[in-house]
This record gives sequence, C-alpha cells and structure tokens, in this order.
Amino acid sequence: MASWPSELKEMHNHHMESTRWKEFKWRNDDIVICSYAKSGTTLTQQLVAQLITGGDPAFNMAEASPWLDLRVMPKEPMMAALEAQPHRRFIKSHLPTDCLPYNPNTKYIYLVRDGRDMCWSMYNHHSTANAMWYGALNDTPGRVGPPMTRPCPDPRQYFLDWLEQDGGPHWWPFFSHVSSWWAVRQLPNVLLVHFNALRADLAGEAARIAAFLGITVPQDRWPAILEHCSIDWMRAHGELSVPGGGIFWEHGASDFIFKGTNGRWKDTLTAEDCKAYEERAMQELGPDCAEWLKTGKPHDSKQFK
Repeated sequence: MASWPSELKEMHNHHMESTRWKEFKWRNDDIVICSYAKSGTTLTQQLVAQLITGGDPAFNMAEASPWLDLRVMPKEPMMAALEAQPHRRFIKSHLPTDCLPYNPNTKYIYLVRDGRDMCWSMYNHHSTANAMWYGALNDTPGRVGPPMTRPCPDPRQYFLDWLEQDGGPHWWPFFSHVSSWWAVRQLPNVLLVHFNALRADLAGEAARIAAFLGITVPQDRWPAILEHCSIDWMRAHGELSVPGGGIFWEHGASDFIFKGTNGRWKDTLTAEDCKAYEERAMQELGPDCAEWLKTGKPHDSKQFK
C-alpha cells in the first residue's frame, strides 16, 4: 500500500509558505484540491463548489475556497473564515505531498497536465499579471528567496528555461511534484484527475469526482452544475470564480481563465524541444507516470485506479 511521506519538508518562496498548514484545524470531511499550477485547479474548485451546493449560481467559490499555502493572504482571517464555514470545506493547495500534511479522513484531488500545456498557460498567467500582483508577491513581509520578476517575452525561451531549471527561474520543481502525487495514487482518499479528461468529458469527470467525494447529485441538478462550470460562465462571473475577482491581471478574469486549450505550443516548440521535454519526463517519472502526464493514460492500467 502506498504511504504519504512521514517527514515533511518546508516550501517557502515568493508565493508559498507550507508551514501555514500546521495551524489548520481539520474536519473529517475536508477536501483538498491540489496541482502544480494551471492544470484545472480553479475549474475543479468550481465543480466541487457546485456539487456541494447543488448548482447554486450565486455561491462565491473564490471566497469560500482559499489557497491556504499562499503566503500573501493574511493567515489569521483566512483560518477564522474557514473555521466559520458551515458547508463542507474545500481548500486549494499547490504543494507536493512531502510538504503537505496528511489527514486520513480528508479527500485529496490532484490535477495534472502535460508540462508543455501547463507552461504555456503559466506564461499567459505570468505575462498578463499587473503591478498589483508583483507588489503582493514581492512586498508582503516574509518572502523567502528572490523576488518574482517579469517573464521572458519569448514563450519558447520561457518554456526552455523552465524545463532546464525544473520550474526555474520563477516557479517551483515540477517533476518531483507530479511524482510525489503519483506515488500515493493508490491511497483510498486520493483521486488523480487529468486536465485532458476534464476538458474532453466534464460530465464524466464530474460524476467520478462526485462519487469519490460521496456526493449524491439529483439528476435534475446536473445541467445547472455543468453550466456553472463552463469556461464561458466562469469568465462571465469572475467575481465568483477567480481569485480577487481578477484584479491582479491586465484584463481581469479573462486573463486568469484564458483559453483552457491544449497544444498551443505545437507551432512554437521544435521537435528537438519536445524530445528534450519527453526524455526529461521519462527520466524523472518513469514510463507509466510520464505517459499519464502526457495523455492521462498510463502504459499499464494496473498501475492506476
């Protein structure tokens, strides 16, 4: 049986402070929604919110589901707000398992996406961020490490730098993040979800997530739930589904909830670039996890629940 890492590391940078989780008071039905980044996290938060509320169009997911390890958010008010929530709680994280405390009664959902697609989305996220975003990350007291800086203007070079430095120079290690969650995939309270599946079959993945969470959805509520999880609906209601309502990006929610598509790198990356990425993934992850990262389907189905 897989086991969660027993000795936790600390992750502390311009974005995150993993030790904030030490002060979190668990409930037995808590949900943690996690990813490296830009892999369907916000969509899954919205989906879980809609499952919990039965499709309430007025529910403010962005307010109800904070990114707990984001260090720039005032810790005490966030913890107090979570403690006061009467509904089933669902919290966002971007931590690998060896930095995130484990609770056997908590349900963990991990989102993953091919690193090329993720990085292309990250580039848009990074390049459209405004001065307020940089100020929050760099000027909030307690930052560890170098400040966040503007991205390279060339998305190909941005990707190559990220690949060569395994998340650097701006972000955190990618391959070890993915492998940490792959290693615990057989735990009964862990569910792995691939971005490709969310985009190809939202209804099917929504049903799978509902079953995992033990949520029974009346048949007549599914249309509303799925409508409120569409990109168009979430973009039009950014005040309910985007952190800060989108105030940290040049064009608001439309920058944060961008295209939600894959393959935008295909006309930019060379065959050699892709070969370098795929060889790195194979080296770091092994064949089953590397194939799952790329397609959502591992080589050996017995390796995956």
